[in-house]
Amino acid sequence: MGTQLIPIEKVERRILLVRGHKVLLDGDLADLYGVPAKVLNQAVKRNVERFPEDFMFQLTSEEFKALRSQFVTLETGRGKYPKYPPYAFTEQGVAMLSSVLRSKRAVQVNIAIMRTFVKLRRILATHKELARKLEELEKEYDAQFRIVFDAIRELMKPPKQPRRQIGFHAKDS
Repeated sequence: MGTQLIPIEKVERRILLVRGHKVLLDGDLADLYGVPAKVLNQAVKRNVERFPEDFMFQLTSEEFKALRSQFVTLETGRGKYPKYPPYAFTEQGVAMLSSVLRSKRAVQVNIAIMRTFVKLRRILATHKELARKLEELEKEYDAQFRIVFDAIRELMKPPKQPRRQIGFHAKDS
């Protein structure tokens, strides 16, 4: 299949780490599937036996508040945000959604999401393997290479997101 319905990067940006699981929130999934979140959640509730806690869980109020606080600007107005904390779907929960949502788009979206999870697993496995090999090399060589190993470790760290400054800032002349 040459053209992909949803770019993997669009899915990657929506994957969050909650309670040690990589998850997608119901609102993000609904957006990807092209249905309202209410419709997605109704389909899940009609088939709740297919979604044990390791497939899907509802965020606590504290988790939801922490998540919302990460977004700098929030739109105002009635009905802009859900009354209840969202549901989080693990990789297995997303796979189970394909048996609940049976549209052609849902199938294609699930394929894109599964490919994204596989890609993330490969990246993590590669990173772990690289760290293990670096440790082995470090044991073999003496302290003269410590600076090189420290530099490689720094390069392996995920990049820090630059903080955008808010407000008016006069430029120094």
